[in-house]
Amino acid sequence: MNIQVRQAALTDTESIVRVIKAVYDEYGFSWDPEGYHADLYDLQTHYFSHGDRFYVAEIDGVVQGTGALEMFPAHPAGFADPLPRIGGCDCSIERVYVHPDARRRGLGRAITLQVIADARLAGRTKMEIWSDKRFTEAHLLYQKMGARVVAERICDDPEESPEWGLELIL
Repeated sequence: MNIQVRQAALTDTESIVRVIKAVYDEYGFSWDPEGYHADLYDLQTHYFSHGDRFYVAEIDGVVQGTGALEMFPAHPAGFADPLPRIGGCDCSIERVYVHPDARRRGLGRAITLQVIADARLAGRTKMEIWSDKRFTEAHLLYQKMGARVVAERICDDPEESPEWGLELIL
């Protein structure tokens, strides 16, 4: 088994949607291509044009996992960030999903390590992680890497899912 994590290309859109939708189907979550999932259909606008990154993890050349790094812009003193942040985090890990048929092979860990490495290279110091409370294995992975639960919220997804907020000092 050969695992490779790489930055996604625009041609990966169909594979990215396949992986993430499989997880949504597994949990019975709603799929919203025009709203909550619109970013997956236009990586250029939602990630690349902002300097953010989207990754895919492949096993033997087949995309089986995804993840993204969002880097928050620096704001001048006194400027109110339009989104709530955990304790001054300057980046976040987003869209980490592993296809149900490819779990327990190290893809989630590989993606997370790549996102963390790239955040550090970009000079980021504290990462926020929001994760559905049902994704307990993901929480264990993040905590093994040093993240700690510091908040909770209701997500703006169609299910209004309860989430844990974790912070990771980079």
